[in-house]
Amino acid sequence: MEITLNHTIVPTHDNVASAKFYQNIFGFKFIKEWHVFAVVKVNSTLTLDFMNKDNFSSLHYAFKVSEQQFDEILGRIKAEGIAYGSGPFDVTDEVINSRFGGRGVYFKDPNDHILEILTTDYVLD
Repeated sequence: MEITLNHTIVPTHDNVASAKFYQNIFGFKFIKEWHVFAVVKVNSTLTLDFMNKDNFSSLHYAFKVSEQQFDEILGRIKAEGIAYGSGPFDVTDEVINSRFGGRGVYFKDPNDHILEILTTDYVLD
């Protein structure tokens, strides 16, 4: 059996608002509030479980998407007036990168986590 990531906990200031942000921007399905979590389904095996915390460091989450999904997500980012950019240290330059022959962009969620969408895997040789 292939090992898959089942869920990861994302620290937030407002777990429900964060779950709805990811639902709105990515099209993920907001499942429900469950105990201290607000849960969104990313795909058939992975959920993001948003949990309120007072203090936490900014994290990075990267999502590989199709070309069509890239256009749709970037369209929602722009429609919401969210700053985006070409790299994790350039999240506001409004440039789409073309690393590894694909497209990529970075932006922040309401908790200052850096999110990335990319259409091509990084080459790790």
